[in-house]
Amino acid sequence: MPGAEDPDLVPDLGRLRKEYGDAGLTESAADPDPFTQFRRWFADAQAAHLHEPNAMIVATVAPDGRPGARTVLLKGLREGPDGGFAFYTNTASRKGDDLAYDPRCALLFPWHPLERQVRVEGVAERLADAEVAAYFSARPRGSQLGAHASPQSRVVADRAELDARFAAAEARFAGGDVPVPAEWGGYRVRPETFEFWQGRPGRMHDRLRYRRDGDGWTIDRLAP
Repeated sequence: MPGAEDPDLVPDLGRLRKEYGDAGLTESAADPDPFTQFRRWFADAQAAHLHEPNAMIVATVAPDGRPGARTVLLKGLREGPDGGFAFYTNTASRKGDDLAYDPRCALLFPWHPLERQVRVEGVAERLADAEVAAYFSARPRGSQLGAHASPQSRVVADRAELDARFAAAEARFAGGDVPVPAEWGGYRVRPETFEFWQGRPGRMHDRLRYRRDGDGWTIDRLAP
């Protein structure tokens, strides 16, 4: 156990560091459309066989000002002025409550093995019921049942309660289709800014930010 002279639980954190490579991101190499640039980098993440390259952190703010962040899976990407990043969840969860209060949110794709990350800031909009139903019907049955069984973000007594709720859902829908739960839905985050971050030696990272400018985008370079 750490002693009084060593209060840090992990005392070597200050010495943990990794030098980044020489791969860069220049304005001339970046696509003028951030959606196209995102697809390029996403394809690289898939080609590198990263674990769940579509995993993204969604950051929100609660009515009392508390920030919240959690990892979800990107399940749709639509380009164009009304396009954005889609994900699905229990809309009565903590993130759902936060987005109902303030739909502004931030996304982060942390592709550490590629020394890259993509940040997106925008506004979340609820997906249409038909789009939600189409995606829900394509989910594995276990995931469909889990959506009925889990009162997401709410307190439960123990694991046994969750297992019992799942068993009850199995029994309830045995032999039939599983409908979309009333509190389950989806969001599309319409980007207002993108940031593409590429690690560089000496912590002189490349950071290119795209800002909406009418029907197009303006690209700025940010200091690392």
